Amino acid sequence: MSNLSSPWWLLLALVVAALAGVYVYIQRLRARRALRFANLEVLNRVAPVKSNPLKHVPIALLVVSLLLLTVALSGPQADRKVPRNKATVILVIDVSRSMNATDVAPSRIKAAQAAAKKFADELTEGINLGLISFAGTASTLVSPTPDHTATKADVGKLQLADKTATGEGIFAAIQQIQTLNTVLGGDKAAPPARIVLLSDGKETVPDNPNNPRGAFTAARKAKEEKIPVSTISFGTMGGTVDLEGDQVPVPVDDESLRKIANISGGEFFTAASLDELNRVYEKLQKDIGYETRRGDNSRPWLIAGTLLAIISAFAALAINRRLP
Repeated sequence: MSNLSSPWWLLLALVVAALAGVYVYIQRLRARRALRFANLEVLNRVAPVKSNPLKHVPIALLVVSLLLLTVALSGPQADRKVPRNKATVILVIDVSRSMNATDVAPSRIKAAQAAAKKFADELTEGINLGLISFAGTASTLVSPTPDHTATKADVGKLQLADKTATGEGIFAAIQQIQTLNTVLGGDKAAPPARIVLLSDGKETVPDNPNNPRGAFTAARKAKEEKIPVSTISFGTMGGTVDLEGDQVPVPVDDESLRKIANISGGEFFTAASLDELNRVYEKLQKDIGYETRRGDNSRPWLIAGTLLAIISAFAALAINRRLP
């Protein structure tokens, strides 16, 4: 009953059952009346022994259609995914030198830019989207705004720099969300928020992620603020970058990024190509851009009941030459 908004309408099923019972009673009454004829020849003419069993099909269809319409009236409910009209998302993108590795064609940073633009372009309208880049420090390039064109434009301007301060990127994102929430009327009126962090390596500044400005400390702060951090480990274990003629290995660091997601209550993803990254962003877009709401689901029952009633009428005309 919890899945019905007006369960009392189901009492009409008793009326439908009574209708079916009356039909069965009338059919049996007719049969008994027919047996009163003493003259078998007359009996055969009035009530042939071989009656058409299909004659009951129209009334059977009608009964089923009425039951379906009764369910429709009772207001069946179902969970549906609907676009969010409010939410805040901060894209946090690693721009350390290791993002210049070409193990992901054409390079990690260019693939990340292409995927981020696609994500911003397809994100549900009305969601506040911001952009932060980080290397040795974090830079807020776009404050959260429902105008996603600003983010798409600035993603194309990302510049690589030295070091990797993952914690600073997360702290900067938290600050942007807190500022927006204050403008919107405080935490109680604030929409749900999510940080999406893309990186390819371990934090280097500070050297311990549990330091006051470290990545794990930032993840705990995000957890405290109820802001999940979904992390994307982007690249392969065989990535290298050219530093003054030397090929320096820059393997991805899944472990630390997975821990950031786990601490904050977010999700962890891996991507080793542009296609994989696009699929990750597509999943995030669906998770962030839509919410599950319980609503009316009577339409399928109404359609089915109406169609069966129409079929019942046609069947009656075709089989019995009259309506049931």
